[in-house]
Amino acid sequence: MHGLRERNLAQLPKAHIHLHLDGAMRRSTLAELAAERGLDAPIPAGYGSFAAFGDTILAAARVLDDASVVERVVDEIVADAASEGVVWIELSAWPGLFCGRLGSDLEAVDVLLRSGRLASAKYGVGFGLIVAANRDRGPAEALSVAQIAVQRADAGVVGLGLDGDEAAHPPGQFAAAFDATREAGLKCVPHAGELAGPASIVDALELLHADRIMHGVRAVEDPCLLARLAEGEVCLDVCPTSNVLLSISASLAEHPLPTLLASGVPCSINADDPLLFDCSALSEYERCRHGLGLSDIQLADIARESIHASAASPVLVRAGLQGIDEWLASPSSGDPK
Repeated sequence: MHGLRERNLAQLPKAHIHLHLDGAMRRSTLAELAAERGLDAPIPAGYGSFAAFGDTILAAARVLDDASVVERVVDEIVADAASEGVVWIELSAWPGLFCGRLGSDLEAVDVLLRSGRLASAKYGVGFGLIVAANRDRGPAEALSVAQIAVQRADAGVVGLGLDGDEAAHPPGQFAAAFDATREAGLKCVPHAGELAGPASIVDALELLHADRIMHGVRAVEDPCLLARLAEGEVCLDVCPTSNVLLSISASLAEHPLPTLLASGVPCSINADDPLLFDCSALSEYERCRHGLGLSDIQLADIARESIHASAASPVLVRAGLQGIDEWLASPSSGDPK
């Protein structure tokens, strides 16, 4: 096998559509900004649950205390994406993350949108913002967040997310927020099927009318749900390393992504929180190639789905899909002579 060549996954056009702002900061940037502010910024040495990285997320949130810092962090996130073959990025952020340090929640969203526009123009990567509600803050705040998303629907906000403990706060409580979002033409992209089982995904589909599901990997526990997702062409935004480190999956080799694909469920591959999990969009594709045995055809199909399921413009979608076809048409070590 020595000398065999693989297609370069960094050259595969892809969309990165499950990525959290505070969890996407470079580790070196967090260390630098925390040191300037006299803060501890621990990087977790062990995992197993969300509690294991609470201090890191808190530190990341606390250093986002100025518009210039946010601009720098977004710039670095988009620069890293460009180097990985990402042609469209949807960055997710809960406005309350900033605790008023950037002004009102609407003003914080405007800072993020301005930062995204600057980075997009600089690196040639399409940018959209998912404004996320936090389950722990209740349905009233979620509706307020949805209203902010609707106000900026023509300025770069592309959808409404729903973060937090899905087991403690079922989707139905947040139906009004997602109704407002859907009526404005924004994508509904809640987390479900990660900390809770298939019923959480069903509720996200039926009560929130989800266009995509963030994670959703526990759909494998319900064959009927798998068939429904496949028939409805509902994309699951899957994050394999995150699932392993948070004990959703026992190991990468046992990750359900191949089963989801075999069942016809559309899936994208994403990093979730690179700061915490020491991964990237590119490394996730590489891990799925080597750790799950996914073929280049499967990885190209996943990249296509990531672009189709995104909120990218038709022009960007067409260009991205053409680039995927060209990537797949290039020779590899496994192609017939």
